[in-house]
Amino acid sequence: MNQPQADVARHLDAAQFEAGQVSAGRLEHVLRRGEFAVTAELDPPDSADPKDVFDRATLFGSAVDAINATDGSGANCHMSSVAMCALLIRAGYEPILQISCRDYNRIAIQGNVLGAAAMGVSNVLCLTGDGVQAGDHPEAKPVFDLDSVSLLGAIKRMRDERMFLSGRKITSPPRLFLGAAENPFAPPFEFRPLRLAKKVAAGAQFVQTQFCFDVPMLRAFMERIRDLGIDQSCYILVGTGPLSSVRTARWMRRHVPGVHIPDSVIARLEGARDQRAEGRQLCIEIIQEVREIPGVAGVHVMAYRQTQFVPEIVHESGVLKGRAGGMHCPAIGASSD
Repeated sequence: MNQPQADVARHLDAAQFEAGQVSAGRLEHVLRRGEFAVTAELDPPDSADPKDVFDRATLFGSAVDAINATDGSGANCHMSSVAMCALLIRAGYEPILQISCRDYNRIAIQGNVLGAAAMGVSNVLCLTGDGVQAGDHPEAKPVFDLDSVSLLGAIKRMRDERMFLSGRKITSPPRLFLGAAENPFAPPFEFRPLRLAKKVAAGAQFVQTQFCFDVPMLRAFMERIRDLGIDQSCYILVGTGPLSSVRTARWMRRHVPGVHIPDSVIARLEGARDQRAEGRQLCIEIIQEVREIPGVAGVHVMAYRQTQFVPEIVHESGVLKGRAGGMHCPAIGASSD
């Protein structure tokens, strides 16, 4: 373990590490211990000021076990995932590095993986990435040297075989907990569990799904996941988030690829006196429902421009059962900017 990883791991007594744990991270520790995990997505700043990251991370309080540092989400330009991870670690939070194959070739990716691990990153979410035409730089040249499955295999090889894709040896391998994304709510539905099985075979140890607004559809997906035994090989965290208004719900349904919002949700928001509060209550109820589905190991909260409500949603859902999420360390603090 290098020094930054040791700094992160000092929050966990050595005796607390679970058998088979490959990283020094809290997220893997919580999941292997059988506790219901909570992760959340940090809105990436369009800024070079580290205070913008610290201020947004502080809003999560002690409600989450790890924070996703998105990587050009939606093919839009923001502060990089690696940089946000470095800042989050400095402030005492556990980040999840996201890597989008859209923007880097295998040389850049493998170098960034080593650098991130050297800084103390313990978790990586491997993504193929949205096409450049979806974002604010449609004239950009996409890379896609790897996809999410081959990226998982590449990092797994770096970790377990101490080897780059070229075959050259790595002297000190990265200790990383590997993740992938999946969307149970987009067609072809029968293919989704098989696609996830490929990612798990390639190395995925945890999965974060697209927004869930249709619990019966998730139940059907999870039934197939259990039939295939996938829930025995990886931890599944269900994506959720508060809708701020019926207007937002309609916009997401129409414009965000892969987002499925049933008519019943639209009608509920439309009939609410306070649509923002109703959106938060709906999110709480969905978290409580998915918590009871066999094979679901946690939730991933995506609260775009509503980060301040994440602690309220998580605590009112009761999924932490009295334990404190997060690993904010005031001793490290975020005072240097």
